[in-house]
Amino acid sequence: MSASPEHLPAPHVLDNPIWQSLSTSHQSFAEGNTLAKRYVPDVAPLAGIDRQSPDTYEALWDVVGPGGAAALFLNEAPKVPPGWSLARTFDVHQMIYVVPGDLREGRNFELLSEQDVPQMLALTQLTEPGPFRKRTIELGTYLGIFSPERKLIAMSGERLRVPGFTEISAVCTHPDHRGKGYARSLMSTLIKQIKDRGEIPFLHVKGDNVGAIRLYESLGFHFRICFNLAVVTCTT
Repeated sequence: MSASPEHLPAPHVLDNPIWQSLSTSHQSFAEGNTLAKRYVPDVAPLAGIDRQSPDTYEALWDVVGPGGAAALFLNEAPKVPPGWSLARTFDVHQMIYVVPGDLREGRNFELLSEQDVPQMLALTQLTEPGPFRKRTIELGTYLGIFSPERKLIAMSGERLRVPGFTEISAVCTHPDHRGKGYARSLMSTLIKQIKDRGEIPFLHVKGDNVGAIRLYESLGFHFRICFNLAVVTCTT
């Protein structure tokens, strides 16, 4: 027996976070139309669609163009129409901050700026926490920890944003400096700053990244929903 419409769960803004972010708080970084939007390419490779349908993929084609690619968060398996190819897909868990966890704010971090972007790009390319482009830093606050030689060894920051919620992203530490609590320290500071603004932190993590998920749970994040991250390429 199916549920009647009045008993179905109401849609949540985080059910389609890229679309919602591009349609609200990050409109200034958006390119697109009423059915498909993407971040300006040098900000992020992420795109959002209202839903999967031939019409939305056609609208997405108008945004990315022939040979263009986009990373989508989908609530169901990719349904790529002719003229598109599925380059990559994997499960992504969305986690949301629910209860106070083991927060340990540090004092050895710095606010990162445009002059730090080359090192930020190098660190994210090495550690692969998720896509990071030369203008990603414009999406929010980014914090970093440097070695005595002024080498960036850990960072974290803010990416997607919808009214009431801010995503923590680009959590990464150089392999030579792991196990020192840097990620916990940076995330603890970001969590406090986001909560002090009256917002709720959330994040996305690969479903098979057990170590990261364990850290996020200890900080107070709980699993909310699973997305199918699909990288699609326009072949026509």
